[in-house]
Amino acid sequence: MGGTRQVLDDPLKFIQECFRHRRILWTYHVNMRLEGRFLTRDEILGAVESFQIIEAYPEDKYLPSYLVLAKNESSAFHALIAVDFEGGNVRIVTAYRPGREQWMPDLMTRRKGQ
Repeated sequence: MGGTRQVLDDPLKFIQECFRHRRILWTYHVNMRLEGRFLTRDEILGAVESFQIIEAYPEDKYLPSYLVLAKNESSAFHALIAVDFEGGNVRIVTAYRPGREQWMPDLMTRRKGQ
């Protein structure tokens, strides 16, 4: 990918708008992993209002991406979301339940050495 990447001032707002309008692409990877990680598309879609960006990867391989923490009634999970600002959509790259061995209790801070 050549040239300069477009990055918005408020990527969370863009991500949430894409979710609300279902401008979402589900990658092969996330589709293969959800069942084994006991997560569903509905859980991810239903948690959009709770999304918090905890890490940003503006120079990620294909598109800028963001690791978000999301919560629903009973649990929390992380989702890696690539943003295609020019195309007006997002791509769910992966989603998982964060482990206590890698993440501090706030689930937003990596433990040292991780």
